[in-house]
Amino acid sequence: MKVKDIAPVVEEVAPLGLAQDWDNVGLLVGDPEQPIKNVLLTIDVTKAVVAEAKRLKAELIVSYHPVIWDGLKQVLAGGPTHIVYELIRAGIAVFSIHTALDVVAGGVNDGLAEMIGIEDGQPLGDYVEYEPQENYKLVAFVPVDALKKVTNAIFRAGAGAIGNYRNCGYHGEGTGTFLPLAGAKPAIGKQGKTETVHEMRFETIVPAEKLEAVVAALEEAHPYETPAFDIFRLFGYASRFGLGRMGRLSEPARVDQLIERIKKQTGAKAVGLVGDSERMVRTAAVCAGTCGRIVNTVMAAGADLYLTGEMKHHEALAAQEAGLTCVCLSHTVSERFILKKVAKLFKSRMKQVNIRTSKADTDPFTWKNV
Repeated sequence: MKVKDIAPVVEEVAPLGLAQDWDNVGLLVGDPEQPIKNVLLTIDVTKAVVAEAKRLKAELIVSYHPVIWDGLKQVLAGGPTHIVYELIRAGIAVFSIHTALDVVAGGVNDGLAEMIGIEDGQPLGDYVEYEPQENYKLVAFVPVDALKKVTNAIFRAGAGAIGNYRNCGYHGEGTGTFLPLAGAKPAIGKQGKTETVHEMRFETIVPAEKLEAVVAALEEAHPYETPAFDIFRLFGYASRFGLGRMGRLSEPARVDQLIERIKKQTGAKAVGLVGDSERMVRTAAVCAGTCGRIVNTVMAAGADLYLTGEMKHHEALAAQEAGLTCVCLSHTVSERFILKKVAKLFKSRMKQVNIRTSKADTDPFTWKNV
């Protein structure tokens, strides 16, 4: 396996098309052709994490936060670019996924929503235009007695997949007409005579990358010299992708009860609390990391609780005045829990490499009772 082979794996776990336009995701450091045997997962790429990667002989680090945020004009051994310098020097590549993992179904924000029992959570904002897969509708006209042969060939070539179902299609009866001209070699009828044939109109769905192979299979299996078929690009309704989640709780609970549940599942040692810790929560919202103006949407919706990583002072004051209870876990604590799930997903898809989660990657804050 090579560094470049991580890209299709990431697309299955957290498609990069879901990332915010201000984000910096993908392969940020390294040689795409470099072979890899050891991969290290981390939230942040720090000096300690790089040292750990060296010790574990990791050729690739998959990080949540980008190791490069802005354009670099120089990479030096000292100063703010020292980590990038050391990665290059050590031959360690870095692939970052960040907000793609926030937005994706089953990602960071869905994980937070699940912790507190939000049902059918909906994105809060910073929406992303993303079409998971470009699909086409294939409509073919086939003589009745050839339908099975043609449809089987089309399905084998990759058509007819919808979710967890395969060989999906529709057919209806009709009548086809054609007039073979000079030079034609019709499978049915004769030159110069209009033919009327009992045919089936067959429809199925085809992903863009399979279209060429499906059409070739259709033409190969079809008895007609020139099969009749139509191809339509589908503009289906896509799910709305964005940051955060908000919805009703499956079972109302007090804030202090939810905090204990959150601490257990995230490993948080302490939380920042705005508002009443004993209020009953029926509607809640979550947003990992720093979510800025999204808190305004939460307040406007009249939610009882907002779970996040961190808030600015004026945002906390606004929430307090609006009667919104907020729980802040610290930035990375609100995200780090997802690495366990990512590691499991990667291991199931990359059995030929060793996947480890960094032990040197920690919250930069130390929480103490003073």
